[in-house]
Amino acid sequence: MSTGPSVKDVAALAQVSVGTVSNVLNRPDQVTPDKRKRVQAAIAQLGFVRNESARSLRSGSSRSLGMLVLDVRNPFFTDVALGAEDVAEDHKYSFILANSSEDARREQTYLDLFEEQRVQGILITPFGDVLQRLEAMRARGIPSVLVDRLAGSEDFCSVSVDDEAGGRTAMEHLIASGAERPAFVGGPFTLQQVADRHAGALAAAEAAGVALQVFETPNLKFERGRQIGDIIGDLRQSRRPDAVFAANDQLALGLLQSFTAKGIRVPDEIALIGFDDIDFASQSSIPLSSIRQPRQLIGERAAQLLFDEIENPGGHGHQQIVFTPELVVRASSRQG
Repeated sequence: MSTGPSVKDVAALAQVSVGTVSNVLNRPDQVTPDKRKRVQAAIAQLGFVRNESARSLRSGSSRSLGMLVLDVRNPFFTDVALGAEDVAEDHKYSFILANSSEDARREQTYLDLFEEQRVQGILITPFGDVLQRLEAMRARGIPSVLVDRLAGSEDFCSVSVDDEAGGRTAMEHLIASGAERPAFVGGPFTLQQVADRHAGALAAAEAAGVALQVFETPNLKFERGRQIGDIIGDLRQSRRPDAVFAANDQLALGLLQSFTAKGIRVPDEIALIGFDDIDFASQSSIPLSSIRQPRQLIGERAAQLLFDEIENPGGHGHQQIVFTPELVVRASSRQG
């Protein structure tokens, strides 16, 4: 079975050494323009494609980054990944996107895979308790940056938003719009983002002297929002929340679909606000109010921090970047 032209074939046709071909592929600035042009012409004529797997085995690493997110179906994470991928492309790195699906075992499996693929760095939105594993990977030459989660120590870089401030802003908006029986929908509370958003909402409710109902979900997916919407819709009106803050837009859109199917008028009977401000939020049948995160910017900054550690390990200083989220008011919570 043919394996295609080799580096030796390119060198013979260009009448240069194998080392010169390697320099053209990896360090072209070290090759004279004449030799570089001859090598590039030979590559084009032969149809040579470098064997990246073999190069990775020789060097012990690959020119690739791994990114592991909670739910790749959530457009928020897609936008974050796009921002990170743009930075990887600028550095001429390939980009591997993986989905833990909020499953700790799956998360560990992908971390194993990233090590086997010899990625040079990892961007991760953790689900399980992986910090010790990430520390061990850094000791083996694979640094990581936490995404959409504030690092609990100065041993890691992280890029996130102030989730507690976002939760507080969302609940203050609902209460200012007339809510007397607000509710929070989200989970699991083992996810720090969910816990912080709930803490902010609870603080705002307590400051206003109103009780906050809580409907915990096992994950943040659209289907769970629809299920909780059915539960809320079946409650007697005296017990039913008159406003809901959902921990993300996926849940909020599921709630909205359920409320609409049950004939519950949004926002007249139940005001609704989500978190993330994904594109679908503004495009839903009733445009959804949301707490906006700078999605692509989060990915860009995380990747920039990761490359700084990859390229400058001795001089790199860990940073914890926290953005302030923004309230976006639309029809789902606007009264009158």
